[in-house]
Amino acid sequence: MRVVMLSPEVYPYAKTGGLADVLAALPRALAAAGVEVTVCMPGYRPALRAAGALAPGTRLHAPIGSRMEPAEMVCAPGASVPTVLMRADRYFDRDGLYGEGGREWPDNDERFAFFCRGALEWLRAEGEPPDVLHVHEWQAALAPAFLRGTAELYPELARVRTVLTLHNLAYQGRFPPECWHLLNLDARYFVPEFLEFHAEINFLKAGIVFADALTTVSPRYAGEIQTPAFGEGLDGVLRARHAALRGILNGIDDAVWNPATDPHLPARYRAGDLAGKARCKRALQAELGLPVRADLPLLAIVSRLAEQKGFDLLTATLPELLATTAVQLAILGSGDPTYETALRQIAARSPGRLALRIEFNESLAHRIEAGGDIFLMPSRFEPCGLNQLYSLRYGTVPLVHATGGLEDTVVEFDPAAGTGTGFKFAPYGTEAFVAAVRRALRLHADPAAWQRLMRNGMAQDFSWHRAARSYARLYGQLPPPEVPRLA
Repeated sequence: MRVVMLSPEVYPYAKTGGLADVLAALPRALAAAGVEVTVCMPGYRPALRAAGALAPGTRLHAPIGSRMEPAEMVCAPGASVPTVLMRADRYFDRDGLYGEGGREWPDNDERFAFFCRGALEWLRAEGEPPDVLHVHEWQAALAPAFLRGTAELYPELARVRTVLTLHNLAYQGRFPPECWHLLNLDARYFVPEFLEFHAEINFLKAGIVFADALTTVSPRYAGEIQTPAFGEGLDGVLRARHAALRGILNGIDDAVWNPATDPHLPARYRAGDLAGKARCKRALQAELGLPVRADLPLLAIVSRLAEQKGFDLLTATLPELLATTAVQLAILGSGDPTYETALRQIAARSPGRLALRIEFNESLAHRIEAGGDIFLMPSRFEPCGLNQLYSLRYGTVPLVHATGGLEDTVVEFDPAAGTGTGFKFAPYGTEAFVAAVRRALRLHADPAAWQRLMRNGMAQDFSWHRAARSYARLYGQLPPPEVPRLA
């Protein structure tokens, strides 16, 4: 089985969130399961810099509107699976992946339409086409639409089957109809049955309609997005494609996220010997300027600062929680300036209680996962979530909103039976969230019960090997390609 994956992000070349981590780990796990995987991503300026010395690659031209634009496909040396960067300086020679200074690049429609066209030109020039083209997120979702909607351009790829993974339906790639000419698709595809969405062009919808199979990153999210509450306006389209949709739970790279070997930590530990975790907590408190106290529960957050991640709820509850409860809180992340400002104000009023770092810092993220006692993930919705899985692995108890992948991966602790792995709350709101925090703090006061809970979490297996087997089965079950018919 030969699979090519298209993604706008792959760690360590480019990362803004969990998608990059998925594309770093899933291809390796698939390769270990016997699938031949190649990954392709845009050659952003920081990605080329991270890749190091690059040998000359395959040159090609791809159509965008009425023009043919050049690109060079260069191989990243030393990658764990073959990784190809599409070097096209007109579109990708910029420091930001999708924008700069909080604003999207105005030509993102053209940039990622070209990425998809260029990838297909590269594949048709290869000696043997892949069995499966697996695309991720809206930036790659036009590839199945181009492959089927302009099939006459790609006769070499007629037998290639396609999969689209929906990592987060909130990001769809919606653009004005004036950019339709860039796509070189028949105008009859600009209708609600295909790419049109409330008088706009929707790149993600293109993939949903044209891909042979659709996956989400957790089973629960696959069901949720078929409802108006979570479907972001696409629930009807997804219900129509119900038979092609399934949820496969993400995993974590247990070689990178392993407290027994993690090079970012001041001390290593495992479920059978948690002394190192206590040392990690003391070191983290000192690093962040918090009083070094073993008795105070240390709450932790590593997150993009966005409403989706529950920061409307957090900013509403943290001032009173910090003022009335004997806890400390460490927050690492960046994002919406509104939440950055609100958190800075709360931190200024909570010296010695709240340590705030507005930045992206991979090493510090590992130390927070290891040093925290309770990891807060009150996401309004969460397709899968990775930090709750990292937390379980590190013995840091997750407290989550019961939605999406959080509901699938965290089991409410039962003190009487000693079973469960964390704390959950529903419905989404301040009262239920604060009640869950107080449940967690009460249990934290019982060291024996808390250690049982920590070890329960550390015993869970959320490695990518399980997910890779599910994807390999999916690839083998894909139906023959079909071209949706125009009216």
